[in-house]
Amino acid sequence: MSKRETTTLAGGCFWCLEAVFDDMEGVLSVESGYMGGRQPKPTYQDVCTGRTGHAEVVQVTFDPDVTSFRNILEVFFAIHDPTTLNRQGNDVGTQYRSAIFYHSDEQRAIAEQIVREIPGAVTEVVPASAFYVAEDYHQEYFANNPTQPYCSYVVAPKVQKFRHKFAQKVRQPA
Repeated sequence: MSKRETTTLAGGCFWCLEAVFDDMEGVLSVESGYMGGRQPKPTYQDVCTGRTGHAEVVQVTFDPDVTSFRNILEVFFAIHDPTTLNRQGNDVGTQYRSAIFYHSDEQRAIAEQIVREIPGAVTEVVPASAFYVAEDYHQEYFANNPTQPYCSYVVAPKVQKFRHKFAQKVRQPA
């Protein structure tokens, strides 16, 4: 049985992050959801108001013998802009902020070090809190809706960028 470690990341729309991490070697599972807010059991509609304090996140479970937390963050920072406050492209609001919700002191130390190395980074490094799984239709959204306009114009280019830039980290077909 493989080792398991979990991290939770916010970097814009969770569809983009999920699609990329689903493709990454060593990632065991990716689940879209919400974290970092005040309201228990928020819905997508609640989070979209910007009043709950939650961010759209992905909870990534990975095998640290195959890929490291540092590698996860390397990909994370390559596929979103950590220097724009509460915004990724046309997605605007606190729910689209850049954040690393760490699950251990080791993750915190690595995340803080990497964020310090990025000029102008506004990425929050905060402890993980309650994770609320997003609605079923958000799970595997890109895989299930590749021709949807947002997927075609926003998600697909991020997946292609990942595959091109990190070819050695792309999950190989079985």
